[in-house]
Amino acid sequence: MLKYEDESFQIRGAIFEVYREMGCGFLEAVYQECMERELYAQGIPFHAQADLHLSYKGELLNQIYRPDFICFGQIIIEIKAVKELCNEHRAQVYNYLRATGFELGMLANFGHHPKVEIERIIL
Repeated sequence: MLKYEDESFQIRGAIFEVYREMGCGFLEAVYQECMERELYAQGIPFHAQADLHLSYKGELLNQIYRPDFICFGQIIIEIKAVKELCNEHRAQVYNYLRATGFELGMLANFGHHPKVEIERIIL
């Protein structure tokens, strides 16, 4: 059984709906706004671009991370609009997971044709 299977299914549905409506070729900011509207419309609880505070040896750093979405209070969603996902994109999600202690991240690439590309990243 997959971790957060029902929640993941709902999030994937929202991602597919945005891609079905918009296709590929837009800037990431467009997909960010569309995802906010779709998550809200589908009743999926989320926080957009919430600040993640980092610490080093118990002290807070000035640097913060901002994942695109935190859904259901426990799943990181990062969106891209690139030709191909690379290891740096995966590392970004992995670092968000490490910073939060969450176990699941989803990386969605709206720049991929002919369909949206979604990867599950587990800590």
